[in-house]
Amino acid sequence: MEKARYEAMLQVALEEARLGLEEGGIPIGAAIFRKDGTLVSRGHNRRVQEGDPSIHGETDAFRKAGRQRSYSDLIMVTTLEPCWYCSGLAKQFGFGTVVVGESRTFQGGGSWLREQGIEVIDLENEECIRLMTEFIRDHPKLWNEDIGVDE
Repeated sequence: MEKARYEAMLQVALEEARLGLEEGGIPIGAAIFRKDGTLVSRGHNRRVQEGDPSIHGETDAFRKAGRQRSYSDLIMVTTLEPCWYCSGLAKQFGFGTVVVGESRTFQGGGSWLREQGIEVIDLENEECIRLMTEFIRDHPKLWNEDIGVDE
């Protein structure tokens, strides 16, 4: 699939990330698509809003996708490289492709996913980088809480 199609899919995840930020949460969004480009679901990190540490952007989109017969033909699109928790979800359910908006501000399980045979495409999207860089700068305590770093 060409980069332009992945960039278009990323725009849905970015809309979710912006929504999360507007709600007072962490700006990480995700979406799940079929290989033909059909949107299956979308979600965003709602840890702060819901007081639930398990609602990452990827898990929110995953839950909203409902049961699927197979996940191997689905594409997980996320604004930030998935953490180990969300990387494990992608591996556990056999996603064939994970599209990452950026991995500059946070490196999670991208390399491990590749080792597991999952195609990982890092778009190095400037808007994703800017969004996370500004959030980390403006909310370092909340960011450290999100990634599990004690201060």
